Amino acid sequence: MLFTRLTRSHGGRVALVAVPVGIATAIAFGGVAQGAVPVSFSVSGQQFQISADKLDGQQFSQYAGVAKDTAGNDRQVAIANIGSATLANLCQSVTTETPMGKVGVMITAGGGKTPASAKDLQIGMTDLKGDAEFHDIRIGVDASTVKGDQHGSAGDFAQDADALTIDGVQQTAWSTTAGTFTLTGMHLQLTDGSKSCF
Repeated sequence: MLFTRLTRSHGGRVALVAVPVGIATAIAFGGVAQGAVPVSFSVSGQQFQISADKLDGQQFSQYAGVAKDTAGNDRQVAIANIGSATLANLCQSVTTETPMGKVGVMITAGGGKTPASAKDLQIGMTDLKGDAEFHDIRIGVDASTVKGDQHGSAGDFAQDADALTIDGVQQTAWSTTAGTFTLTGMHLQLTDGSKSCF
């Protein structure tokens, strides 16, 4: 799921800003060589949506990278790492074109008193919106020195924070991995492709 650079706009909304995009290719390939980006699997040819009413996270970092698909294409992403997170009213959706028309898959969880939760969460995303609050944030830190277990390449732009809260999460991503992902009250359903998380 959740989360190039995150910054607060005048309206208080979080926006994804392409800080390193002009040199993202060189930066990202350096990161791949050092194993700094999620290359443990090939991503599909489609992005998916993730939303949540609220995300509370600890030990956040973010830097640029790439996700590679099975055709060998590199997808530029902003890599977000969160050591632990809870997500209230989580939704994930994707729509696929098939010979029989559009088919969608939607997963919901954490809609009751117990939110969904994740540990060692890493997201390769292209867009993130929401109202965000960061605690002890450092913007412009070297990606190889961010807090937490995952790091980017030396010399790359990054930011990190001890904690973050995002209300009204809307995220578009190529990949999500987690050491543990607990989906309380999970519901998976096939759709005709007309339903999505946002």
